[in-house]
Amino acid sequence: MRQARIVRKTAETDITVEIDLDGSGSYDNQTGVGFFDHMLDQLARHSLIDMTIRATGDLHIDDHHTVEDVGIALGQAFTQALGDKKGIRRYGECHLPMDDAQLRCALDLSGRPFLVWNVDLPTPKIGTFDTELVREFFQALSTHGGITLHVDQIHGFNSHHIAEAAFKAVARALRVAVETDPRKSDAIPSTKGAL
Repeated sequence: MRQARIVRKTAETDITVEIDLDGSGSYDNQTGVGFFDHMLDQLARHSLIDMTIRATGDLHIDDHHTVEDVGIALGQAFTQALGDKKGIRRYGECHLPMDDAQLRCALDLSGRPFLVWNVDLPTPKIGTFDTELVREFFQALSTHGGITLHVDQIHGFNSHHIAEAAFKAVARALRVAVETDPRKSDAIPSTKGAL
Protein backbone atom coordinates (compact mmCIF):
# COMPACT_ATOMS: atom_id res chain seq x y z
CA MET A 1 0.00 0.00 0.00
CA ARG A 2 1.67 3.19 -1.18
CA GLN A 3 0.03 5.44 1.36
CA ALA A 4 1.34 7.82 4.00
CA ARG A 5 0.15 9.95 6.87
CA ILE A 6 2.35 12.74 8.23
CA VAL A 7 1.61 14.93 11.23
CA ARG A 8 3.73 18.04 11.68
CA LYS A 9 3.24 20.31 14.69
CA THR A 10 5.34 23.38 15.42
CA ALA A 11 4.83 26.63 17.29
CA GLU A 12 3.67 28.09 13.94
CA THR A 13 1.61 25.35 12.30
CA ASP A 14 -0.35 22.15 12.93
CA ILE A 15 -0.54 20.02 9.77
CA THR A 16 -1.81 16.57 8.83
CA VAL A 17 -1.20 15.18 5.35
CA GLU A 18 -2.60 11.91 4.00
CA ILE A 19 -1.83 10.63 0.50
CA ASP A 20 -2.45 7.54 -1.61
CA LEU A 21 -0.16 7.29 -4.64
CA ASP A 22 -2.50 4.78 -6.29
CA GLY A 23 -5.63 6.88 -5.94
CA SER A 24 -7.92 8.58 -8.42
CA GLY A 25 -7.00 12.19 -7.69
CA SER A 26 -9.61 12.79 -5.01
CA TYR A 27 -8.86 15.66 -2.63
CA ASP A 28 -10.01 17.40 0.52
CA ASN A 29 -7.55 20.18 1.29
CA GLN A 30 -8.17 22.84 3.91
CA THR A 31 -5.28 25.11 4.87
CA GLY A 32 -7.08 28.39 5.50
CA VAL A 33 -5.39 29.85 2.40
CA GLY A 34 -7.93 29.83 -0.42
CA PHE A 35 -5.68 30.12 -3.45
CA PHE A 36 -3.26 27.56 -2.00
CA ASP A 37 -6.10 25.09 -1.44
CA HIS A 38 -7.06 25.56 -5.09
CA MET A 39 -3.48 24.77 -6.15
CA LEU A 40 -3.28 21.69 -3.88
CA ASP A 41 -6.55 20.47 -5.39
CA GLN A 42 -4.97 20.79 -8.85
CA LEU A 43 -1.89 18.91 -7.65
CA ALA A 44 -4.04 15.99 -6.46
CA ARG A 45 -6.44 15.95 -9.39
CA HIS A 46 -3.79 15.97 -12.11
CA SER A 47 -1.37 13.58 -10.41
CA LEU A 48 -4.17 11.08 -9.58
CA ILE A 49 -2.77 11.05 -6.04
CA ASP A 50 -5.48 11.11 -3.39
CA MET A 51 -4.72 13.91 -0.97
CA THR A 52 -6.23 15.11 2.28
CA ILE A 53 -4.54 18.04 3.99
CA ARG A 54 -5.55 19.85 7.15
CA ALA A 55 -3.50 22.82 8.24
CA THR A 56 -3.89 25.54 10.80
CA GLY A 57 -1.20 28.15 11.02
CA ASP A 58 -0.30 31.65 12.10
CA LEU A 59 -2.21 33.28 9.25
CA HIS A 60 -2.57 36.43 11.36
CA ILE A 61 1.13 36.95 10.53
CA ASP A 62 1.03 35.80 6.91
CA ASP A 63 0.64 32.63 4.81
CA HIS A 64 4.35 31.81 4.63
CA HIS A 65 4.69 29.28 7.46
CA THR A 66 1.52 27.43 6.46
CA VAL A 67 2.47 27.12 2.78
CA GLU A 68 6.08 26.12 3.48
CA ASP A 69 5.19 23.62 6.20
CA VAL A 70 2.55 21.96 4.02
CA GLY A 71 5.30 21.56 1.41
CA ILE A 72 7.56 19.98 4.03
CA ALA A 73 4.87 17.56 5.25
CA LEU A 74 3.77 16.66 1.72
CA GLY A 75 7.38 15.96 0.74
CA GLN A 76 7.77 13.72 3.79
CA ALA A 77 4.56 11.91 2.83
CA PHE A 78 5.92 11.23 -0.66
CA THR A 79 9.13 9.84 0.82
CA GLN A 80 7.19 7.57 3.17
CA ALA A 81 4.68 6.38 0.55
CA LEU A 82 7.38 5.61 -2.04
CA GLY A 83 9.38 3.46 0.38
CA ASP A 84 12.37 1.90 -1.40
CA LYS A 85 10.93 3.07 -4.77
CA LYS A 86 10.99 -0.43 -6.22
CA GLY A 87 9.15 -0.60 -9.53
CA ILE A 88 8.50 3.10 -10.08
CA ARG A 89 9.19 4.86 -13.36
CA ARG A 90 11.22 7.43 -11.35
CA TYR A 91 11.28 10.19 -14.01
CA GLY A 92 8.40 12.34 -15.17
CA GLU A 93 7.90 15.34 -17.39
CA CYS A 94 5.11 17.54 -18.66
CA HIS A 95 4.84 20.48 -21.02
CA LEU A 96 1.62 22.22 -20.02
CA PRO A 97 -0.30 25.14 -21.57
CA MET A 98 -2.89 27.17 -19.72
CA ASP A 99 -4.27 30.09 -21.71
CA ASP A 100 -1.38 32.59 -22.02
CA ALA A 101 0.96 30.51 -19.86
CA GLN A 102 3.11 27.56 -20.88
CA LEU A 103 5.26 25.74 -18.34
CA ARG A 104 7.52 22.72 -18.46
CA CYS A 105 8.34 20.39 -15.59
CA ALA A 106 10.89 17.60 -15.47
CA LEU A 107 11.52 15.69 -12.26
CA ASP A 108 13.44 12.75 -10.85
CA LEU A 109 12.46 10.92 -7.66
CA SER A 110 16.16 10.47 -7.08
CA GLY A 111 16.43 11.05 -3.34
CA ARG A 112 18.66 14.01 -4.23
CA PRO A 113 16.71 17.23 -3.68
CA PHE A 114 17.39 20.06 -6.07
CA LEU A 115 15.09 22.80 -7.35
CA VAL A 116 15.61 24.70 -10.59
CA TRP A 117 12.95 27.42 -10.74
CA ASN A 118 12.82 29.56 -13.88
CA VAL A 119 9.39 31.07 -13.29
CA ASP A 120 8.52 34.76 -13.27
CA LEU A 121 5.23 35.65 -11.61
CA PRO A 122 4.74 39.27 -12.73
CA THR A 123 2.54 40.42 -9.84
CA PRO A 124 3.38 40.28 -6.12
CA LYS A 125 -0.04 38.87 -5.25
CA ILE A 126 -2.81 36.66 -6.64
CA GLY A 127 -5.77 37.98 -4.69
CA THR A 128 -4.30 38.08 -1.17
CA PHE A 129 -1.77 35.28 -1.84
CA ASP A 130 1.92 36.24 -2.03
CA THR A 131 3.21 34.87 -5.35
CA GLU A 132 6.71 34.27 -3.94
CA LEU A 133 5.17 31.47 -1.86
CA VAL A 134 4.71 29.33 -4.97
CA ARG A 135 8.47 28.83 -5.13
CA GLU A 136 8.67 28.35 -1.34
CA PHE A 137 6.18 25.49 -1.56
CA PHE A 138 8.06 23.71 -4.33
CA GLN A 139 11.39 24.24 -2.56
CA ALA A 140 10.01 22.56 0.56
CA LEU A 141 8.39 19.75 -1.48
CA SER A 142 11.62 19.10 -3.38
CA THR A 143 13.83 19.17 -0.29
CA HIS A 144 11.70 16.93 1.89
CA GLY A 145 10.52 14.65 -0.92
CA GLY A 146 14.05 14.08 -2.22
CA ILE A 147 12.97 15.30 -5.65
CA THR A 148 15.16 16.80 -8.35
CA LEU A 149 12.62 19.28 -9.70
CA HIS A 150 13.00 21.57 -12.70
CA VAL A 151 10.20 24.02 -13.51
CA ASP A 152 10.62 26.36 -16.48
CA GLN A 153 8.24 29.03 -17.76
CA ILE A 154 8.17 29.19 -21.54
CA HIS A 155 5.90 32.21 -21.56
CA GLY A 156 2.92 33.79 -19.82
CA PHE A 157 1.73 37.12 -18.41
CA ASN A 158 -1.10 36.23 -16.01
CA SER A 159 0.20 35.27 -12.55
CA HIS A 160 -2.77 33.05 -11.75
CA HIS A 161 -2.36 31.11 -15.00
CA ILE A 162 1.41 30.79 -14.54
CA ALA A 163 1.12 29.51 -10.97
CA GLU A 164 -1.67 27.09 -11.81
CA ALA A 165 0.19 25.79 -14.85
CA ALA A 166 3.22 25.16 -12.60
CA PHE A 167 1.16 23.08 -10.15
CA LYS A 168 -0.52 21.16 -12.96
CA ALA A 169 2.77 20.49 -14.78
CA VAL A 170 4.39 19.19 -11.59
CA ALA A 171 1.29 17.08 -10.92
CA ARG A 172 1.35 15.50 -14.38
CA ALA A 173 5.08 14.79 -14.09
CA LEU A 174 4.56 13.21 -10.64
CA ARG A 175 1.78 11.06 -12.05
CA VAL A 176 4.22 9.48 -14.50
CA ALA A 177 7.15 9.21 -12.06
CA VAL A 178 5.28 7.42 -9.25
CA GLU A 179 3.58 4.92 -11.56
CA THR A 180 4.71 1.32 -11.59
CA ASP A 181 6.79 0.40 -14.63
CA PRO A 182 5.23 -2.84 -15.94
CA ARG A 183 8.53 -3.87 -17.52
CA LYS A 184 10.50 -3.49 -14.26
CA SER A 185 7.98 -3.70 -11.44
CA ASP A 186 10.35 -5.70 -9.23
CA ALA A 187 13.45 -3.53 -9.61
CA ILE A 188 14.73 -0.27 -8.19
CA PRO A 189 15.24 2.07 -11.17
CA SER A 190 18.95 2.74 -10.62
CA THR A 191 22.18 0.95 -11.50
CA LYS A 192 23.21 1.65 -7.89
CA GLY A 193 20.47 -0.65 -6.63
CA ALA A 194 19.12 2.03 -4.31
CA LEU A 195 17.52 5.46 -4.51
